[in-house]
Amino acid sequence: MVRRTAADPTRRTAADPTRRTAADPTEGSVLDPTRPDGSATVRDAGFRAAHPVGLAALLVALLAGLVVSIGVAVTIGPADIPVSTVWSVVADRLGLPHAEVPLLREHIVWRLRLPRVLGAAAVGGGLAAVGAVMQTVTRNPLADPYLLGVSSGASLGAVAVLVLGFGGGAAALTGGAFAGALAAFAVVAAVAGRRAALAPTRVVLAGVAVAQLCGAATSFVIIWVADPHATQSITFWLSGSLARVDWAALAWAAPVLAVVLALMAAYARTLNAFAFGEDAAATLGVPVARVRWLLLVATALLTAALVAVSGAVGFVGLILPHAARFLTGADHRRLLPVAVLAGAIFLVWVDTAARTLFAPRELPVGVLTALLGVPAFVVLLHRRKVRG
Repeated sequence: MVRRTAADPTRRTAADPTRRTAADPTEGSVLDPTRPDGSATVRDAGFRAAHPVGLAALLVALLAGLVVSIGVAVTIGPADIPVSTVWSVVADRLGLPHAEVPLLREHIVWRLRLPRVLGAAAVGGGLAAVGAVMQTVTRNPLADPYLLGVSSGASLGAVAVLVLGFGGGAAALTGGAFAGALAAFAVVAAVAGRRAALAPTRVVLAGVAVAQLCGAATSFVIIWVADPHATQSITFWLSGSLARVDWAALAWAAPVLAVVLALMAAYARTLNAFAFGEDAAATLGVPVARVRWLLLVATALLTAALVAVSGAVGFVGLILPHAARFLTGADHRRLLPVAVLAGAIFLVWVDTAARTLFAPRELPVGVLTALLGVPAFVVLLHRRKVRG
């Protein structure tokens, strides 16, 4: 018989073996010590377990919805382009049989709309995955990808490129934002780190401080250095925009996205253990400090790459993980792929609305995600009954 002490957050009462005690702050999870080899694992108990067929059907439906969303979103804009034209252009690039397409329409589809829509899918899926991991690693249901000050650092880096003349062109802007984001995270890690461990509370506080510092520096540069034209361009980028996305930007972000998503998938079981806190995860054999460092660095790297492409698109990484949990439960093996696909579909359509609702003027996509995200955030607070 395994003896549990009063400090064990996974202990159960005799009257109800599945009842969580006050020491267990997680919702919907218990330790399941019934594996054949006698080792402990983690299973989801607060949500109805998704049947494998049900999960597969959900993933297929989301993947099909993403493909259809990309194909339809490319057709929407000032120039009326049918879906058949989009597929013909793609088939031409893939060397497949296709119908002839006028050069102008091919230019609109391949050079303007398709990379932007794919960029929206990549940014939405990446931010949703990062938000899900951040909420687990920091044990904060209101955490989002910008918790580590990465967005503010990227903003400062982009402003330095645009205003101070450190470079020119989209490549320089992306590189400056990426460098600023990584520099901000390095400062957060230096401030929060202590004996190789990153306590979640210290990480949050350090992230807030660094974000405020970078925000103040950005405002100073804009007010005292920038000319009116540059200020307008900077403000639009800081609000979140996919207008600058092209194939070069996708080539920059796609490898980082693929590697970090693969890493997250490999650590899905470990993330389940993190839901119980450091002590319970360590009991299950998880090297807590090392894994937390690895996941925080990976999420910061991916966030930096995405922010360098799109600017700060808020609320996607906060709301979409909770929406995915509503469908799948808390098991990260199910949660992460659903969050990625749902986030991709969501941002594809939000960006489509942002560039078409007020045509010929374009609304920054970050403004629209905020307008949609704030009501969802209020509902989230109400459902969780957060006590102030």
